[in-house]
Amino acid sequence: MALDRDHVLRSAATLLTRKSTATMDEVARAAGISRATLHRHFAGRDALVRALESLGIAECEAALDTARLDEGPASEAVRRLVRAIEPAAGLLAFLYTENQLFEGEEQNQGWARIDERIAALFRRGQAAGEFRIDLTPAWLTEALYGLLASAAWAVSEGRVAPKDFTHMIAELLLGGALRREEP
Repeated sequence: MALDRDHVLRSAATLLTRKSTATMDEVARAAGISRATLHRHFAGRDALVRALESLGIAECEAALDTARLDEGPASEAVRRLVRAIEPAAGLLAFLYTENQLFEGEEQNQGWARIDERIAALFRRGQAAGEFRIDLTPAWLTEALYGLLASAAWAVSEGRVAPKDFTHMIAELLLGGALRREEP
């Protein structure tokens, strides 16, 4: 029987999203395979995390395409992006904590491509007068990542309803936490 690599990766992502310290034995059990089979395909945790990184990058790039970032108002494109990326948010939250993915010369260039596409969206919104210009596109991109990860963790812990995911992220990012006076 051939190993369904996608099933193994998605099972690992689901488990590691809930329990980032899960052992390879636990990952194998979650995927319904033996530890030996898991190790034949992923030599260790680092190899598994790198494969999850590739999956995460692919899912982010697909969400960016789905969100049609160049269409309509930039604020609506941000909302579409958050909605499109929601299914991968748990995996991204896990990857966000894996520092080795973002250090050194072995950093996957996929992250840079994703960063640039999102930053370009924020630059477009700034040029159109939709977004504040005192916050850099790089900072707005990082803030979006942080909100995505935080919301994914809050939903997985049951502190936030899944139906509120997109609204909470988009409204906090786009509107800020500052209460404005009623006219």
